[in-house]
Amino acid sequence: MGSVSAEDIRDVLNVKDADISDAKVLKMIKRAEVTLELELSADINYQNCNEAHKEAITLLAAIYAICYLTGGSAIGLNFSVGDLSSSTSSLPSLTVLQTEFERILASLREPYVGRA
Repeated sequence: MGSVSAEDIRDVLNVKDADISDAKVLKMIKRAEVTLELELSADINYQNCNEAHKEAITLLAAIYAICYLTGGSAIGLNFSVGDLSSSTSSLPSLTVLQTEFERILASLREPYVGRA
């Protein structure tokens, strides 16, 4: 079992504590946890979750953080980045993170089997 930390998010983004506070990152982690719960119809605890859930929460919180750092917006699974100025040029691509998150989310979803 794993736990998602603010440092995990900063590590994905290659940013420092001064760039985004623990309090702000922890809010993003909690939002990512709730969004993942809704997407999977499952109870998930970011402080005690399996590795796949940890990775999904980490990626989604990192996406939220990129949107925040660039002045963009993030609601659920809808994202837009703001100004990608030179101060944010070291951030990973939103598209790359989003693609990886969607791949993990697809693997976590239970296949629907209809009744005949």
